[in-house]
Amino acid sequence: MLATDKRIAVPLTQLSEEEKMFQETVRKFARQRIAPHVREMDEAGVFRKDLLKDFFDLGLMAIDIPEQYGGQGGYFFQSILAIEELAKVDPSAAVIVDVQNTLFNNAILRWADEDQKRRYLPRLSSDTVASYALSEAGSGSDAFALTTRAVDAGDHYRLTGRKLWITNAAEAGLFLLFANVNPEAGYKGITAFLIERDFPGFQVGKKEDKLGIRASSTCELILDDCQVSKANVIGDVGKGYKIAIETLNEGRIGIGAQMAGLAQGALGHALTYSRQRKQFGKVISEFQGVQFDLAEMAVEVEAARLMVYNAARLRDAGLPFVTEAAMCKFFASQVAERVASRAVEVFGGVGFTKDYPVEKLYRDAKIGRIYEGTSNMQRVTIAKQMLGNRA
Repeated sequence: MLATDKRIAVPLTQLSEEEKMFQETVRKFARQRIAPHVREMDEAGVFRKDLLKDFFDLGLMAIDIPEQYGGQGGYFFQSILAIEELAKVDPSAAVIVDVQNTLFNNAILRWADEDQKRRYLPRLSSDTVASYALSEAGSGSDAFALTTRAVDAGDHYRLTGRKLWITNAAEAGLFLLFANVNPEAGYKGITAFLIERDFPGFQVGKKEDKLGIRASSTCELILDDCQVSKANVIGDVGKGYKIAIETLNEGRIGIGAQMAGLAQGALGHALTYSRQRKQFGKVISEFQGVQFDLAEMAVEVEAARLMVYNAARLRDAGLPFVTEAAMCKFFASQVAERVASRAVEVFGGVGFTKDYPVEKLYRDAKIGRIYEGTSNMQRVTIAKQMLGNRA
């Protein structure tokens, strides 16, 4: 007997009219404004300041910051759409918007007090790039092994230590930085601080020369008796580990969106080239071998996109999403590498040169398995959730 209830669930990838308009705006901006400068920025290892200004003017750096603070009043899934569209053209651009929205702004909205929100959210909405500073030389995957120390000095803390591999650091004016106020307590001493670039004792150090996402800055931070007011402690003292864990859970969906977008970009280039390149008297898209490659690439791209969208929708719905976030980052980073690699092969010899965009996407894809939790760390998270610790 057929069910009489005619209600049909909305497909996961069906966007609302507002989401479609937003997506198209970002897509058009990426193609018209960013695409002409991608190679130049990659070679220089520097992101253009005029494009950063465009990010702010378009509201891409404050997507889910409430309008009362100068933001767009959007929501998490819109950030994911923006990251995805930017990554199709330039993953470096996607990284900048990703860190600002899914890590920094997200943490401020959830954990900052009202005074901190009034002081910083308008700046984050208008002109200030932000950075998330957790990693150190001895604390990568083991993030809570950090050694940066914060000493209580009455009305302020004095921070000393060194952070490494900090994204957006070259451009950032604000840093969400984690330090330990009580090393004897282990991770229970970790505390989150808001640090402005011009605070005495704070310095942005060496910029890394990287394989991929080269226009996205990655630098060390040096703290030498840096004075930070207690009014700049985010959340409770000793609860920084909770802020770090929960923020990174959401950040992983952003990485998934980066990698899914990168893979879509690589597939798009491969499709276009296959319709143009001729061999043996016909375009290579007519060869079954090439068709099979393109078909398999498309299947993986669609699967990655569905996983990312599902995790983001779960987050916005207030439902458990930790497992899905780890899964989408793990899978999308694999897909990005495989699809970018096969795109290079569709292009053949010219795909191995810098004259075509797939070479860069292939280099950019590698980081997906590494930052914001390596693939092995995602495996650990997924397994723990499956074995009874699901959150």
